[in-house]
Amino acid sequence: MTFGRLIRLAILVIITALLVPSSALSARDQQERVRAFTRDLEFDYVSWTLKAWGVKINQSALGTSQYLPADTRRQVVLDYLDLVRQIRQTEGELNAIFSNPEIEDPEVAAAPVLEALERLNDQRNTLGPLAESVIQSQISATVAELELTVGGQPVPAVLYRTTPLPTALIVSPRDIIRQDKNISLQPDLRVDLRAELENKVDQELNVSSLVVDVGGIGVYPTMVMQTSNLDFMTEVVAHEWIHNFLTLRPLGMNYMSSPELRTMNETAASIAGREIGRAVLERYYPDQVPPPPPPLPPETSEPITPPAFDFRAEMRETRVTVDELLEQGKIEEAEAYMEERRLFFREHGYIIRKLNQAYFAFHGAYADQPGGAAGEDPVGAAVRQLRENSPSLAAFLNRISWMTSFEQLKEVVEKKG
Repeated sequence: MTFGRLIRLAILVIITALLVPSSALSARDQQERVRAFTRDLEFDYVSWTLKAWGVKINQSALGTSQYLPADTRRQVVLDYLDLVRQIRQTEGELNAIFSNPEIEDPEVAAAPVLEALERLNDQRNTLGPLAESVIQSQISATVAELELTVGGQPVPAVLYRTTPLPTALIVSPRDIIRQDKNISLQPDLRVDLRAELENKVDQELNVSSLVVDVGGIGVYPTMVMQTSNLDFMTEVVAHEWIHNFLTLRPLGMNYMSSPELRTMNETAASIAGREIGRAVLERYYPDQVPPPPPPLPPETSEPITPPAFDFRAEMRETRVTVDELLEQGKIEEAEAYMEERRLFFREHGYIIRKLNQAYFAFHGAYADQPGGAAGEDPVGAAVRQLRENSPSLAAFLNRISWMTSFEQLKEVVEKKG
């Protein structure tokens, strides 16, 4: 993309990207009652977007990654991921020093570790934008191969920034699982502040709320969390670009119009993000492709070892039971049951800070796989069925992206379209 074209695109999208629905934003006029509690904690998207565009314009003007050999481009990404791994390891060493009561002067002991961490962060800040440019071009080439482009170019262009992500306050009614509010808050919000905010909102408004972490946000450029996992990173970058792709079409424009349309958006983006991310790895990083799951054991009449704890199956059972209790008007019973199940998950190594209606309202929309927090919600299953019936990812996205209701999706699936 030329520098001039990027400037023109920036002018167009910098305003619209902040106004359209995305995977973590919702309409302002629906949030005012909750925002009485969140205004001092809310994330500043305008400042972040202006800074992100500054970085992207500089990247485009330099165009450094375009002139690097393919092997060098690949190594830039791998070196960046290794830096992230080293930073996390060094941060762990730092935490260990300050939490060790046997160390008399932790500030002195931590001094060389802090110096090392500063050097690593400087290297990451230098290499990060170049690695982003490489990933952007690799995903762009991949979506072109998958025929998800206009005139050979992704629309909008694939642009993302690795950044500390906002947290999100999710609000659901107590008597039904439904995401009514989604307000972006400051990154890395402390647990005690999360709990304090949730308690205020719940008590004052008689709702169920939860502050959650997110992996990416579909503003423009999109926001992606820092990670050393290449598989996860390519999938999330692709997932958030799909949100940008859908935003230019009816499905994305109507993201917050109904819970069903939100689930259709998130499930379609999850399916496409996983397929595109996998295709990027297979083309550019074949040695990084995760191994296939182990084969199922052969059928036998002999007793076999009981299967390991199945988190998705247990979470599905939890959601189904909660839905049944709420349908019967048994709100307190449903909430007591969710707390019992939260402790049950904890016993099996899955730490969930709070399991409530808001938890299911948020996580249940990501229904690209059967089971889990979606329970028996038919929307995710219908989206998966449409993908299975479609001859290609492009055919699937081009069909679902023009839908404006779950009824349209059901009609198409029932006709095996």
